[in-house]
Order: sequence, then structure tokens, then C-alpha cells
Amino acid sequence: MNHVDAHHHLWHPAAHPQPWLDQPALAPIRRPFTVRDLRLATLGTRVTRTVLVQALGSAMETEQLLALSDPLVAGVVGWADLTTPELDLTRFRGTRLVGFRHGVQSEPDPRWLCRPDVRAGLRAVAAAGLTFDLLIRPVQFTAALETVRAVPELTFVLDHLGKPPIASGEVEPWASRLRLLAREPNVVAKLSGLVTEGSWPQWTVADLRPYADVALASFGPSRLMYGSDWPVCLLAGTYGQVHSAADALTAHLTAAERSWVFGGTAERVYGLSRVAESPP
Repeated sequence: MNHVDAHHHLWHPAAHPQPWLDQPALAPIRRPFTVRDLRLATLGTRVTRTVLVQALGSAMETEQLLALSDPLVAGVVGWADLTTPELDLTRFRGTRLVGFRHGVQSEPDPRWLCRPDVRAGLRAVAAAGLTFDLLIRPVQFTAALETVRAVPELTFVLDHLGKPPIASGEVEPWASRLRLLAREPNVVAKLSGLVTEGSWPQWTVADLRPYADVALASFGPSRLMYGSDWPVCLLAGTYGQVHSAADALTAHLTAAERSWVFGGTAERVYGLSRVAESPP
């Protein structure tokens, strides 16, 4: 079974500064990461297609990501200023853009998603037939829940399971909040970004399992998708280690269920087959 990696990044800090990488602990990934590096990282895994996700709140970065022509990258989740009045997204028709994301986790207002101008932007994303990746912290779950209910026509993709506190070993209140969000039919989630929420680099699959099990029970395999979060994951382990951990966390599933997690959900939610058929 060929796999889809539904969440990774590419960047070149010298050419396009990434302020969030200035933290001392992030020095190991403060360097360029290219499609060639990605191809080398995926060797030995079954990953044959990926979804490239924005790292900067920059329209220029989104245009540059869309300009990449490597067939390994099947879709792009970009960025747009959701607060723009009457946001026009028609220019992205026929491109590999499959959705948008905003660094909500860094917004000082925990209710940023509830702002009227942001909600209007989210409705414009839905009208364009695109998705929205939710990058949030646990404190923002309430605002996220209100928002997905307020914009039912938009498919929301919860990145990194909402960043559970794996390093501390605590499951609640994260688990209860995740279950509430999973009850909304327009929300799916990514089994991604877990190793960097654990202890670097001492995490084990056993550390991740309680959180993966809650997600599987809450969303079900057909609403979960695997993502490596490479190269951020390199802070805690190699690409191969992250992929192997996802394999282990889903080993108890049937072949059909695993096919959803490792490709089917991303195919359906992001419309990767439709994107692949679009003209260049």
C-alpha cells in the first residue's frame, strides 16, 4: 500500500526568514529543506505522495510552494489573510492548492477564530471548495469548536491532534476536548506532530499510544490521516522513526482501516486525485 504523507514543510531560512525558528532549541532545523531532501528522507518508506503545508504567514511563500513541480508533492496547503474583506480566491483554481492554514496557535487572542472578519474569510475558503487546517493549542479548542459549528460548510483539518501534552503524560482535559471536536462531521484530524510533543528524543511509541488511541476512537480511521511533520519531527527523531511509529500505532487496525489513515482520508479530504488531473 502506497502512503500519503499529509503534512510536511519545506523552507529556506536564509532566503525567506522564519522568525519562529530563532529559538535556540530549533537550531537543528534552521537550515534549508528542499524537495530533494524530502525524497531522500522518504526512502525506505512507502510514501509516494505528500501534502506540503505552509510555514509562513505569507502569500509569497504560498506562490513559491505552488510553483514547485515535483510530482511527489500532490497538494499544497497555503496561507491567505482571512481578514481581507471579500476575500477572492479564484486565482487558485486549477492549481495544486487544496486548502489554507493560519498560525492560530500563535495568536494572542484565544478567540481569534471567532472574529467576524475571520469567520467571513473561512466562509470564502469553503465557497472556493478548499479546506482549512486548524493549528491550535489546547486553550483554543473552545473557539475552534464554536467556529466549526458556525461554518458547517467548511471542512476543518485538525493538525497534530491539537497538540496533546504528551511530555507530561496528561490525557485530560485534552481528550474530552478532542472528543467534542470529533463529534462535528466537518472535522477530520492528522495523526502528526506527536513526537515533538513528547520528550526529545526519549519518546517511545508507548508514550504516544494513549493519544493515538483517543484519536482513533473519536474520529475513526476514515477521518484520520498520517502526517510526518517533517522536518520539524527531526528535533525528536528521523523521518523513518516517525513513519514506523505511525505504523506501530495503527498495527491493530484492519488493512482497510489502515488504508484510510495512510492515504484514503487525505485523498478524499484534499481531493488529491482531482488536483493531479488539473492542468499544470
